[in-house]
Amino acid sequence: MRRFKLLRRFGRPRIPGVSMSRPRLSQLPSPRLPALPRPRIGRTRLLLFLAMMGPGLITANADNDAGGIATYSIAGARFGYGMLWMLLLITFSLAVTQEMGARMGVVTGQGLAALIRERFRLKLTVVAMGAMLVANLGTTISEFSGIATSFQLFGASKYYTVPFVAAMIWLLVVRGSYKIAERVFLVFSSFYLAYVVSGVLAHPDWSQALHSTVVPSFQMNSAYILLFIAVIGTTITPWGQFFIQAYVVDKGISIKHYRYTKAEVIMGAIVTDVVAFFIIVACAATIHATGGDINSAGDAALSLVPLAGQFASKLFAFGLLNASVLAAGILPLATAYAICEAFGFESGVNRSFREAPIFHGLFTASIVIGALVALIPNLPLLSIMVLAQDVNGILLPLILIFVMVIVNDRVIMGKYANSRMNNLIAGTTTVALIVLSLLLVATSFLT
Repeated sequence: MRRFKLLRRFGRPRIPGVSMSRPRLSQLPSPRLPALPRPRIGRTRLLLFLAMMGPGLITANADNDAGGIATYSIAGARFGYGMLWMLLLITFSLAVTQEMGARMGVVTGQGLAALIRERFRLKLTVVAMGAMLVANLGTTISEFSGIATSFQLFGASKYYTVPFVAAMIWLLVVRGSYKIAERVFLVFSSFYLAYVVSGVLAHPDWSQALHSTVVPSFQMNSAYILLFIAVIGTTITPWGQFFIQAYVVDKGISIKHYRYTKAEVIMGAIVTDVVAFFIIVACAATIHATGGDINSAGDAALSLVPLAGQFASKLFAFGLLNASVLAAGILPLATAYAICEAFGFESGVNRSFREAPIFHGLFTASIVIGALVALIPNLPLLSIMVLAQDVNGILLPLILIFVMVIVNDRVIMGKYANSRMNNLIAGTTTVALIVLSLLLVATSFLT
């Protein structure tokens, strides 16, 4: 108490050289914090791009399925490097059509089937979904047949391997999660590099291959025209339009980050047709050069043994297995997405069987039917593939018309509707695909 009174009377003792007044807050020295590293714009964009990766690469690579590999192999075996030039046109067309689907999914938050139901009549939607279901089931059977063929090339029985692969695909989607399924599909997409290695090991005439890539050539005979149309039809598919849009919606991509998805869609189209390039090159440099012929991708793998070596043949067979497994998972998903969206059922890989019973039921049924039919002895695979391509050929023009009408509807798309330049490019691509698809169907019935 006495000390307190002394302080009140005489104040605090002054120390020479030290100010005893209470400093203001603004006069206090600011603490020196460690300097934070400035974010690198390039690194941030790369991370965003990697986060957005999936729809474009997976959808486009799944187009190179068992039927696609067989078609490219036959093109190289029968006509050498002569069809390489058309891959440039296919890359362009695939990028345009896939980009429109991805953009509609990001802007509307709905899949293509749901938009078709809202924009057009329900009866027309039922017809489109019925045709797509038949085509997708036929293609799914082809994928499991590709799995059986590839395992037989490695000496394994299809009666054990096909059910095992079917069970693994089912568990991945139904019991797994969206992120796990996407990562697995991306890993399988990277294995397409096996075809690049096979093409290099075949020791092709690179000067002739590059010349045929940039200089168009055409043969006026029905066999060439039919295969020409088949090469296009096996790459740009109706199910691909449904799947990429549903995939974008399920992934939850925002319009803010759409430019990364757009870049990935374009990259996916390029990667897909680079793979197709090396498949044609491998068969042109070996089978065509020796005057041989094939009727399937399995024949192509076996034919590479004496010409390009055992390793190249095994890589080709592994590529067939990888492509078939990837497409065997994607096709049933595309079917389930489209039908559930068209009729308003719950859908999504992240939803449980109880939350989305129709979605998972359709996926399961497609897997079971595809695997069981592929186990039938002496299966007429070629007839099934032709039937599936015919139905796809009939369905593709209708789907592309739906896409063009919706993507130009400013009530639905707002400022993200197609510009005049986009319409010119997409319209030309659509008309060309319609004509080629109709020619494919007509040629199939006439031959």
